Amino acid sequence: MFSNPVYITFALYLMMVLGIGFVAYFATRNFDDYILGGRSLGSFVTAMSAGASDMSGWLLMGLPSAIYLSGLSQSWIAIGLVIGAYFNWLLVAGRLRVFTEFNQNALTLPEYFYHRFGSNNKLMKIATAAIILFFFTIYCAAGVVAGARLFESLFTDMDYVTALWLGAGATIIYTFIGGFLAVSWTDTIQASLMIFALLLAPMMVYLNLGGMNEIHGALAIASQANGIEYDSLLFGTSFVGILSAAAWGLGYFGQPHILARFMAAESVKSLSNARRIGMTWMVLCLGGAVAVGYFGLAYFTTHPDLVAQMKDASGAVNSERIFIALSKILFNPWIVGIVLSAILAAVMSTLSCQLLVCSSAITEDFYKGFLRPNASQKELVWIGRLMVLLIAIIAIVIAYNPDSKVLSLVSNAWAGFGAAFGPVLILSLFWKKMTAHGALAGMIVGAITVVAWKPLTGSELYEMIPGFILAILAIYAVSMFTKNSDDVEKRFIEANQAYNNAK
Repeated sequence: MFSNPVYITFALYLMMVLGIGFVAYFATRNFDDYILGGRSLGSFVTAMSAGASDMSGWLLMGLPSAIYLSGLSQSWIAIGLVIGAYFNWLLVAGRLRVFTEFNQNALTLPEYFYHRFGSNNKLMKIATAAIILFFFTIYCAAGVVAGARLFESLFTDMDYVTALWLGAGATIIYTFIGGFLAVSWTDTIQASLMIFALLLAPMMVYLNLGGMNEIHGALAIASQANGIEYDSLLFGTSFVGILSAAAWGLGYFGQPHILARFMAAESVKSLSNARRIGMTWMVLCLGGAVAVGYFGLAYFTTHPDLVAQMKDASGAVNSERIFIALSKILFNPWIVGIVLSAILAAVMSTLSCQLLVCSSAITEDFYKGFLRPNASQKELVWIGRLMVLLIAIIAIVIAYNPDSKVLSLVSNAWAGFGAAFGPVLILSLFWKKMTAHGALAGMIVGAITVVAWKPLTGSELYEMIPGFILAILAIYAVSMFTKNSDDVEKRFIEANQAYNNAK
């Protein structure tokens, strides 16, 4: 086993991320460092960390699988994500960096909302932190399952429980020890691995098949055999389907683990360069993932005897293994180890960010906010570490049953964050008349709409859309009947001026 190049490469990768965690430990001096890295991230690290924390194993497994099964019509999610991410960088990133600093140097989203609206509504902080903890604990459990499934499929002699602990262990250790700096530095390496793998894999398929004429010929055969127009962006979907898929981009405005990267940037000016780097990385990665599924279908159409390479531990063909199968077939074993480490990187980068956001919500917003307001920096750092461990243990307990119904809620979590926090965050940065009561109403209406939309209406429309719209209406309506203090509006004006000066 230990002479296998794939295993050796995996082991070296895990040793590297653990080493980064220990280096970050010595660079962590206070709680600000542990949660936001002392707001010291440069453009490149900010961009790559934001990208890696966003794109989980879905990028290398879920999206290629969807394209492989249904064709280019499944790429509307990717298109929506690119548009949403761009406007998140353009409209939110710089303003949030300045506004959080002006509002008592807020380190978390709940703390920012709390201070932005006058520090007189603790229900705001409780509601925000509770939403984060609920959805992210489930998210973390899904990340643990994804990591376990990866190890289980790669190491066929490994049982699920062993794979569970191995997959989660390394992520927990470097997050526990090094905090935000460790997570951001490893995210940078992980994002580099992901783009390397997603550009190399489709290129190798393209060269192996001989060019686009051969690929189109294979896809024409597959289309005729399966009755699916794989080349069409519209086949098999509807206007509501396209709108729902593209609406995934709205979720970016409310994702705490992505917004934390903007808050941690060293300056507003650095975010402009980070936007260019981050969007280039994202377009290339999503394009590569689509190409893996698209070219992969052509490859397995011309090599039907190799479809068995996609079988999982149960012996069934699993289309989510298309990237793994292509890598094993086309690459040297040493390269396979590097390429497949990219999948682990995608899982680990997202899981580590989610663990840290959960830890910060408990430590900063509950422990310091309500129990120990005068806690020392050293105490807060260690409470933060213990909370990482606690959330991880809860996630592992949930993940022990990978078929647990609670994991099905993950599909609503992106919409939940987007509708609950997105409208509140955007308007908090652009509208000085928005009040605490309006923000709280929007947050609650957005979250409830996401949860209740499908059961009550049965509509196929993605719940993000009605949740986002109703949250905006609730914010506006309630804010019109309530009033901010003069200090709140004065601080908004000062922060807005500071942002304009910093651009």
